[in-house]
Amino acid sequence: MAMKLFIGSLAYSTTDQELEEFFATQGTVVSAVVIKDRETGRSKGFGFVEFEDVKEGQNAIKELDGKELGGRQIAVSEARPREDRPRRDFGGNNGGGSFRRSSY
Repeated sequence: MAMKLFIGSLAYSTTDQELEEFFATQGTVVSAVVIKDRETGRSKGFGFVEFEDVKEGQNAIKELDGKELGGRQIAVSEARPREDRPRRDFGGNNGGGSFRRSSY
């Protein structure tokens, strides 16, 4: 059974490959992703690593939490399930009436 980890406090220069190589010392990494801003493509400073085995993931938390990667002390914990959040709609006239200029 797989285990997904949340990796926080990443250096903005950390790549997916660097993240995978760093965590591969603890077991078989299924995936390693640094989360990036959709508009700028810049790292958001956190990512996720998925291990093939739960024991390997638990060992990675124990061994790598607080270790240095890319000059920063990283935080490693078990990822929580993603919450369903309502999508925000920035598309227009939501609740605001039209502005009318009155004559003075």
